[in-house]
Amino acid sequence: MHHTNRVICPVCSADHFTLKYQATYEYSYRIDGNAPGLNNTNELLPYMYDQREQKDAKQSIECKTCGTSYPCYFDKWTEGITPKMIQEAIASAYKSQQ
Repeated sequence: MHHTNRVICPVCSADHFTLKYQATYEYSYRIDGNAPGLNNTNELLPYMYDQREQKDAKQSIECKTCGTSYPCYFDKWTEGITPKMIQEAIASAYKSQQ
């Protein structure tokens, strides 16, 4: 049996993918006497927030050839993630879309 390190799209058989991570955050700025936020003094700079809370997160693997998106979840991306594990995540997402 021939083993390969390629991950294959079940829709178009291509092997070009992008892992996408989309997150939604809520930023809070305290109102004080001279400016919004304790970290802002003269103007509101969006990256100078006082508190940040993640509200939502989605991950997917997208085929760059046909555009099919396969929802997935990887909590840690390490050298231990193998092409086989990615292929299994794609296969599971593909079956659930059928």
